[in-house]
Amino acid sequence: MVRETWEVGVIVERRALDNPWVDHVWMPVSVLPGAPSAAPWTVLHETDGLTRFYAGTFELELFGCDTGMYRDNLHSGRPSLWIALRSTESPPGVALHLVTADPYESESRTEVGTDIIEAVPMPIELQQWLAAFVEKHHVERPFIKRQRNRADADALARRGPRSGTMDDAE
Repeated sequence: MVRETWEVGVIVERRALDNPWVDHVWMPVSVLPGAPSAAPWTVLHETDGLTRFYAGTFELELFGCDTGMYRDNLHSGRPSLWIALRSTESPPGVALHLVTADPYESESRTEVGTDIIEAVPMPIELQQWLAAFVEKHHVERPFIKRQRNRADADALARRGPRSGTMDDAE
């Protein structure tokens, strides 16, 4: 299986809310092409109600079988990376869970509803890397419509009494 990786740094924000049930919200905001030397959860900027953190590094993976999805992302007009944060009991309350260039993978993760998933702009260096990966490994696969099996009309038909039933014992 063809696989390439690139380590990326992730920037997230913790925004204060004026809400009786929730006092803050986490939001992924950007990706850095490379791994900065800062420690995970280093505060980068702080203002009243907003704190920006360097959340840490993540290994962005590309797979040869997913080139069609990456191509769709690149041709979307707004190439993005999707970042997933997952709630944890340990401080700061969330953990970096996923960074992906596959829009369909990120969409499938929203169905669970427990992760914070946000699309952020893909840096130009990563766009170029992704485009080169797609160019090198993409294989166009023709669409093949499957034929359904014909239904057996007798499958649900009423049958006569079976031998060995309670009615036979009488």
